Amino acid sequence: MTAGLKTASPMAADSAAAGSPKTTAAATMVELAGVSKRYGPVDALFPVDLAIGKGEFVTLLGPSGSGKSTLLNLIAGMISPTTGKITIDGKDATAMPTNARGLGMVFQNYALMPHMTVFENIAFPLQVRRMSRSEIRERVEKVLDLIQLRHVADRRPKALSGGQQQRISLARCIVYNPALILMDEPLGALDKNLREQMQLEIKRLHAELGITMLYVTHDQDEALTMSDRIVLMNGGRIEQQGRPEQLYFEPSTVFSAQFIGSSNLIAGTVAELGSGAAIRTTIGTFPVAPGSFSAGEPAMLLVRPENLLLVGDDTELPNITGRLEDSIVMGGVIRHFVRCSDSSVVIVQELNQPGQPRPARGAVVRAGWNAGHGRLLPPTPTK
Repeated sequence: MTAGLKTASPMAADSAAAGSPKTTAAATMVELAGVSKRYGPVDALFPVDLAIGKGEFVTLLGPSGSGKSTLLNLIAGMISPTTGKITIDGKDATAMPTNARGLGMVFQNYALMPHMTVFENIAFPLQVRRMSRSEIRERVEKVLDLIQLRHVADRRPKALSGGQQQRISLARCIVYNPALILMDEPLGALDKNLREQMQLEIKRLHAELGITMLYVTHDQDEALTMSDRIVLMNGGRIEQQGRPEQLYFEPSTVFSAQFIGSSNLIAGTVAELGSGAAIRTTIGTFPVAPGSFSAGEPAMLLVRPENLLLVGDDTELPNITGRLEDSIVMGGVIRHFVRCSDSSVVIVQELNQPGQPRPARGAVVRAGWNAGHGRLLPPTPTK
């Protein structure tokens, strides 16, 4: 079993409100109204309403086939919507060609021209715009300083590392001051360390330049690290959106809880418990904050692994008894896998500290949590 708690709270309303940000027309860079995309009998994107504020960093997050790249390509003008209206910087861009939308794009494959130097690659979009040589040199040198790569200006792309090539690709995009930058999984080809470095680099550039950025990724850690707001996609629809901490701590659906972070999810039924509420499950009855749930309703209890800990028999915390199936050291943390009486598994994540005593595999243990760290979620709809 993957176990999980979620208690509905006032933040749920905040998260829902974040799904429709209240931005004025003057403060909105991109607005989608009823935008959808259909290919024959297949709906790649169901009607979507979305507003992106000027200077905001928004990440479209979701698994393959969720509609995130379709949404990005509609904004870019690479494909046309089946229904709806796209507005960019106050102008109707629904039928506007890509080159008239005032945006820049950064891709996973860098798309640098191998026969040109770094300087020439960055200068190319300025030459296309027929800028003077002096202005081109000034802009290119300024952006090379911004990405801290002036020392490679005379090299060709093949002489650069993957991280350097991606920074050059980004520099070529920002050198002509687009109002909007679209990024389609730009860090997917990099190794873990380079990817983490580039996440911080892009975040730094966004803070310095204040350009509106729309970023597509399937990597939850990347989205949590970089975004002002995450738009979580699922099955061609927006599942939930809000600030990273809202989606992590206040998921509104089982899908959100499972896709962003690790989750323990336990199915049960809401019941009354004295003056409060509880959820009755096959492995116990646990106190919860009822939120919008009524007694008798089915629900899922969400508890994040890091909010669980191994406790003694005398604990007053809500807890689950099970047999320790395994403990895995993952660097700075240890993950304990506890097999419950119904054969489900609860994950307990604790800090890995030198000399920390560890129960033996097969031992009977208790996994406890603070009741306030649980959350009730509606069960997954039956399709």
